[in-house]
Amino acid sequence: MARPGRLGVGIIGAGKVGAVLGAALRAAEHAVVGVSAVSEASRERAESLLPGVPVLEIQDIVERSELVLLAVPDDALGDLVEGLAKLGAWQPGQLVAHTSGRFGVGILQPVRAAGAIPLAMHPAMTFTGMSLDLTRLMDCTFGVTADAAMLPIAQALVVEMGAEPVAIAEADRTIYHAALAHSSNHMVTLVAQASQLLREIGVEAPESMLGPLLRATLENALASGESALTGPVARGDVGTVAAHAQALKEYDGGAGGDVLAAYQAMARATARRAGNRGLLRPEQLAEINDALENGSEPHSGDSSPEGN
Repeated sequence: MARPGRLGVGIIGAGKVGAVLGAALRAAEHAVVGVSAVSEASRERAESLLPGVPVLEIQDIVERSELVLLAVPDDALGDLVEGLAKLGAWQPGQLVAHTSGRFGVGILQPVRAAGAIPLAMHPAMTFTGMSLDLTRLMDCTFGVTADAAMLPIAQALVVEMGAEPVAIAEADRTIYHAALAHSSNHMVTLVAQASQLLREIGVEAPESMLGPLLRATLENALASGESALTGPVARGDVGTVAAHAQALKEYDGGAGGDVLAAYQAMARATARRAGNRGLLRPEQLAEINDALENGSEPHSGDSSPEGN
């Protein structure tokens, strides 16, 4: 016997996110009635994660579904929603949820105008599009946004997928998404740059060297916040920072390549935050910034903070 409150779910977009969330909802005994998949990769993903679910046209999916999950790129979401509204596809009482981090429910205004119920449910996780993502959902949070009366529905759907819902105000969605992108996406760039530098000086397995360091750093930062900060910038080791900047400038061919630019930007931000916390004196902060810009050390005096 089916559990009460089970829904007919339609998945628009069998990308890495849509196929996985569809599988999670199916595991919670909702019926996935159709999925849209254009590319060969999407079709294979749908076949793997949603076996037996028919691949249908988008309008047919909306017509058959009590819950429509829009798992499409941010820039495509608005046009898709408006286009379906012009076709009269949205149905009164229907649940329509998107997985975009950037947007809340405002972008679903055409859905609301048709009498359907808009929800925003963004998983704060990177996806591989494989079954292992279903296990990762157990440790995942979703940023959810909905009208106050409908928020429990979004929260319940997230819990059924095994994840934890966190309410995000409509006005805060862009900052919310920027925080996640800044941490996750830029970490990939940072690791790629560090691996590149190590590989080019002969380290054959950079991941073996970086893995323990980065895992420990992440755990310390999550547990202790900025009090976990270490390194030459926070210590005011101007000479070391200058040497780093000069070496990276030479590595980038003196043309301000991406490694030097990233190091300078993050070191300046780190120095500013260390200064705000009283770890660096104003003159040390100025020296750090000069070292980053010019690769030069101060001419006299020890710039290290006493006791570090």
